Amino acid sequence: MSLKHYTIAGLFALGAMAPALVSAADAEAGKAKAAVCAACHGKDGIAAIPGYPNLAGQNEQYLVSALEAYKNKQRSGGQSAVMQGQAMGLSDEDIANLAAYYANLPAGGE
Repeated sequence: MSLKHYTIAGLFALGAMAPALVSAADAEAGKAKAAVCAACHGKDGIAAIPGYPNLAGQNEQYLVSALEAYKNKQRSGGQSAVMQGQAMGLSDEDIANLAAYYANLPAGGE
């Protein structure tokens, strides 16, 4: 393969990765929306209740997938009924913004 082919392949690879590298979501809007989440997941994304997950520093795409699964009632067990109720009122934009907010918080709660 020539250098030209490697360059083109590299550009395609970067283009495919770009959405994962730069979130279009608004973390500040997510912060405003996160007030209700703080009751269980803590003000800074560190769970206030033992057994509840920390959200701070969590992978952004994982958070989006998890909230979508709760919204679509695809997750069950534990506190899923509570989370399903919370997620039902979220738009796709809200979910993206919340995920961006929590993903950008320090995992240790510093």
